[in-house]
Amino acid sequence: MSTLAANAPGAAGGGLADVAASEATLRRFLHGLPGVDQVGLESRAATLGTRSIKTTAKALAIDLAISMIDLTTLEGADTVGKVRSLCAKGLSPDPSDRSAPRVAAICVYPDMVATAKAALGDSGIQVASVATAFPSGRAGLPVKLADTAEAVAAGADEIDMVIDRGAFLSGRYLEVFETIRAVKAACARPDGSAAHLKVIFETGELQTYDNVRRASWLAMIAGADFIKTSTGKVAVNATPPVTLLMLEAVRDFRAATGVQIGVKPAGGIRTTKDAMKYLVMVNETLGDDWLSPHWFRFGASSLLNDLLMQRQKLSTGRYSGPDYVTVD
Repeated sequence: MSTLAANAPGAAGGGLADVAASEATLRRFLHGLPGVDQVGLESRAATLGTRSIKTTAKALAIDLAISMIDLTTLEGADTVGKVRSLCAKGLSPDPSDRSAPRVAAICVYPDMVATAKAALGDSGIQVASVATAFPSGRAGLPVKLADTAEAVAAGADEIDMVIDRGAFLSGRYLEVFETIRAVKAACARPDGSAAHLKVIFETGELQTYDNVRRASWLAMIAGADFIKTSTGKVAVNATPPVTLLMLEAVRDFRAATGVQIGVKPAGGIRTTKDAMKYLVMVNETLGDDWLSPHWFRFGASSLLNDLLMQRQKLSTGRYSGPDYVTVD
């Protein structure tokens, strides 16, 4: 067990619920987390980024990366036809090669969940929906809960919520905690099952690595099933150091509580080379336990096309033209 996990309040009892008893206790816990060594973190991320994956291992890693993608369309101009087309691509990413794996999920706005569910059928691909006033997170709690409830009622398997960064940066940690808890409750279905909850931090707006660590622990204590870097709607999205920091947080949280949490970097991951760096980071930090779509996702739709072209290059020895893959 890491020093961080061993010193966490409630670690011996396998729970951390007591740290959110009040604003004061939650603040004391979050500000009592060890400070992040910026130089060490960035150096470690850079070192892991130099590792390479070759031949057979690369082919396996490409297929794994494809299976971890949340294929996403989150535009004001989204149509039923566009969502159906995206679902078709998720079901068969490379129509010329049926051995290509399917993606992990299709991510859409709440009003498109029913369309995606119908298009995907019983394929096993999850339908994820952004909610809680995405991407700003600036809305009252009733609006956020209604947004979530609409998506869950339409059949969403996963909810991607975004925290109110203004509240977090103002130090209103308990408000953020209680919002996550309320959204988690809204993910429940009448049959007793529940949609998985991904909590988005928008790390590019959190200003410091210490804040990313605090947000990670805050979300996990509140009940997040996944922690996610970004919405993909701001200038700075997922970065290797931030993702490494979040990977370390879920590692330490499992050591403290026995609960495993997933991680999703999103935005700015566009090439196969990028994806390989992240997979190496997961393997070196967390091991095989997290090398699965159940525990690690890429929020990077443009990444899929590059993975498919690299996949064909490995199998045929040549690169395809630009018309080999569809333009999303």
